[in-house]
Amino acid sequence: MILPLDQQAKLQQCEEAIGYVFNDQSLLLSALTHASGAEHRLASNERLEFLGDAILGGIVCELLYRRFPDYLEGDLTKIKSIVVSRVSCAKLSKLLGLKKCLILGKGMAQSPEMPESLLADVFEALVAAIYLDGGDEAVRRFITEHVGPEIEKAEAGQLEGNFKSQLQQLAQRDFGCTPVYQLLDEKGPDHAKCFQISAKIGSHQYESAWGNNKKEAEQRAAFNALSELDEETPPFVSD
Repeated sequence: MILPLDQQAKLQQCEEAIGYVFNDQSLLLSALTHASGAEHRLASNERLEFLGDAILGGIVCELLYRRFPDYLEGDLTKIKSIVVSRVSCAKLSKLLGLKKCLILGKGMAQSPEMPESLLADVFEALVAAIYLDGGDEAVRRFITEHVGPEIEKAEAGQLEGNFKSQLQQLAQRDFGCTPVYQLLDEKGPDHAKCFQISAKIGSHQYESAWGNNKKEAEQRAAFNALSELDEETPPFVSD
């Protein structure tokens, strides 16, 4: 497969970033090619992204099942929802520097700000490409190395710190306003209260979330809103 020099450089840069060398370079090329930069839709990373989403979810579920034997199904689901969310996949793409490796059309390449969804897509597409190229062992090694630390952070609650700022940036960019957080309910004695809070953008109120303090509840409500805006199921559904 003979590629233009700029594309060859991007493939090599990606392999160095992810720590995996492809036997079939065409799989890596497809994983990095956005629809805007493809000759036709079937040559883009859309099909790989579809497969990668399922592979990532399945392996993360198994990792959680084995790592937390005392956790109930609901607890495992919440951690998984955070770890495999579009927000987390986009974050991992940024950490790996995949933005520089993408093959885009001229219009998309010249855009001042790359959509988070595009970054999430390429991470999932790479998961599928590694699986098809190197099999189960290779993709498990990749996911364990790069997604494993995110599991630990999610379990410890460390990933919740960014959701309010992410929602604020999205709301200001797409809706021209700032999110508002509404206290809906509170329970428990003064020394151990729990709070139910929802995020609201404009006139739309998103799924509320409970937290052990107002800060935690607001972060979870923000993540619920981000999930709904990305057409995903909110992880912190109020009982």
